[in-house]
Amino acid sequence: MDKITTIQSRFVPMPIENIDTDQIIPARFLKATTRDGFGKNLFRDWRYNNDDELQPKTDFVLNHKIYSGEILVAGKNFGCGSSREHAAWAIKDYGFKVVISSFFADIFKNNALNNGLLPITVSDAFLQQLFQLSPADTLTVSLEAQTVCIDKSGQKESFEINSYKKTCLLKGYDDIDYLINMRTTIEQFEQQVA
Repeated sequence: MDKITTIQSRFVPMPIENIDTDQIIPARFLKATTRDGFGKNLFRDWRYNNDDELQPKTDFVLNHKIYSGEILVAGKNFGCGSSREHAAWAIKDYGFKVVISSFFADIFKNNALNNGLLPITVSDAFLQQLFQLSPADTLTVSLEAQTVCIDKSGQKESFEINSYKKTCLLKGYDDIDYLINMRTTIEQFEQQVA
């Protein structure tokens, strides 16, 4: 996995509440056996008028060139619905490294963390401030400091993250990489208890 330390980026605002995993990646696209290629179907039914011709819907935010960046800012209760890991794969494959919301479904949050995507929970008030920013504004996310900063004003909000998952994201580890990195410590422990 890629390391996440500090990300300064423009962001894509999606002020819609209760975005479920079937809206993130529709079930008909879950047949692949690898994690690659899911980004092209991210929000597929919201992005395109039909499956055959893939005509972009002009009113959908991902189809506007003024919005870009590695940060997705979404409404409350993001990732609800079924427990498909593919939702995190699709968001990451599209190019997002961070998703900010005021509430995440637990299963989505864990799937995101396990796949190198940083879900950040902020207050409802801070989330609304983010939605008021212009498309040119940038945010700085510091995983080390556990803060999200609005660059033009300097206003920050802290976020919580499990210390184990924070370490994994900072070092670019999945669970197996973490254990391999701890091999010497594990071997020393085994010798002590043997």
